Amino acid sequence: MKRSWLLALGVMAALAAGLAAKAGSFLIVDAPRPSDVILVLAGETDQRPKRALQLLVQGYGRRVVLDVPSNAKLYEFTQIQLAQKYIQDLPQGAAVSVCPIDGLSTRDESKDAEKCLARDGGRSVLIVTSDFHTRRALDIFQREVPGHEYSVAAARDAEQFGARWWTHRQWAKTLVNEWLRLIWWETVDRWW
Repeated sequence: MKRSWLLALGVMAALAAGLAAKAGSFLIVDAPRPSDVILVLAGETDQRPKRALQLLVQGYGRRVVLDVPSNAKLYEFTQIQLAQKYIQDLPQGAAVSVCPIDGLSTRDESKDAEKCLARDGGRSVLIVTSDFHTRRALDIFQREVPGHEYSVAAARDAEQFGARWWTHRQWAKTLVNEWLRLIWWETVDRWW
């Protein structure tokens, strides 16, 4: 009897380890499709815009819309002012615009971005966000802002996250944080 319990416990431990090893890669969806608009979600301001501009040059979209928090400041400048300066200095600046975002969650951001998508006339939308955020962001936009065809592109930042999350402390923290948000979305926010 004791052997059966130990065997069952060993099998369960092996399954748990296998699932944990895949927990990071499960979060990542990187399947960009050509779209009318490339939407860069607010948050990280280096890799996400860089990835969006690469996709624009590769022909994945005609326009880039940068979601930018409307009330956030860095020293004496608002993030919107900084984003506008950033766009002004881009060779592709004519194809890039700012979308002011008031919401603090991805769900709220989707509602704010909906207004800008209506303004820019995009039926198909390519969402660009951090790799660990892609699965949840895609699901939220599909549910909260119907009427568009969505795809998603992952912006990778090796300092923040990697699929082999157990090899770096920061990656493990990011994984736990994103899984908590994903679980909250799936069990609470999706239904309210």
